Amino acid sequence: MREFAYVRAADAAEAATLVAERPDAVYLGGGTNLVDLMKLGVAGPGLVVDVSRLDHGRIEHRADGSALIGAAVRNGELAGDLGVRERFPLLSQSLLAGASGQLRTVATVAGNLLQRTRCGYFQDVTKPCNKREPGSGCPAIEGAHRDLAILGTSDHCVASHPSDMAVALVALDAVVRLRSADGGTRTVPVEELYVLPGDTPQRETVLVHGDLITAVELPAPPPGAEMVYRKVRDRRSYAFALVSVGAAVSVDEAGRLADVRIALGGVAPRPWRARTAEELLRGRRPDVATLREAARAELAAARPLPDNAFKVDLTIDLIVAAIRDLVARKDRA
Repeated sequence: MREFAYVRAADAAEAATLVAERPDAVYLGGGTNLVDLMKLGVAGPGLVVDVSRLDHGRIEHRADGSALIGAAVRNGELAGDLGVRERFPLLSQSLLAGASGQLRTVATVAGNLLQRTRCGYFQDVTKPCNKREPGSGCPAIEGAHRDLAILGTSDHCVASHPSDMAVALVALDAVVRLRSADGGTRTVPVEELYVLPGDTPQRETVLVHGDLITAVELPAPPPGAEMVYRKVRDRRSYAFALVSVGAAVSVDEAGRLADVRIALGGVAPRPWRARTAEELLRGRRPDVATLREAARAELAAARPLPDNAFKVDLTIDLIVAAIRDLVARKDRA
């Protein structure tokens, strides 16, 4: 591990300034991903700025049904929060599916959003990787790619995004609050926080160096919405998703889908909002044929590789199953 300096920031202004002033500076939240990457030699910051104790550790539930979640809130606290479990069960379920209990007590909301891919070639510094060294190549395309992406990939990178929580937040239309080094603030939808690899796989988000995530805002869920997070993985214990679906639906009196939101995990370099499927389903009855038609349309743009082509049918099946279960739950209510 490279030698580095450590500073515990007194406030957000100091933190943002310290990081912005040094190209080799990074923020430290829970450290559950960053420290691993430093040990592997993938990350080698010269300055680590600890922001875990800033005043960003509260969950605020508002009267209109929305919520504000501080960037330093621990994943375990968020998953167990009564208001989150009642109003946003999709989010709580994603966190409980996303890591072990020990990790959830340490990992922060902002850190979860910004965790890096678990692609084996990215994590192995003895192998080329366009994310680590642009232009060096993507051996995953011809190598071990079973767990990697099928949507939004490029000839330069097929890595998949690992966060379960981010998938849930995309389905919930959440936005992140950001603070820049000059004190300016802005908000960015979680869906737009991430960028696809294209020709620049080393660039993963729209953040400018020094930008600090201070909070996540959740709008009130649609009235009467049922929601769920479903995850397929190789083992039920702690494992990253082969495919996951975060879905929220509401049904009108005629049995049609009045509102439908679908986000996918494990299949793209970022949490994937299934906009095509949503558009095809909105206003229609959710029978199996209709659900399959919409899911297939969403996956029409997939570019699977030989060993992960199974993810296409698996994703279609999971979308259909998740929405069917939500509609059946609504019918029983």
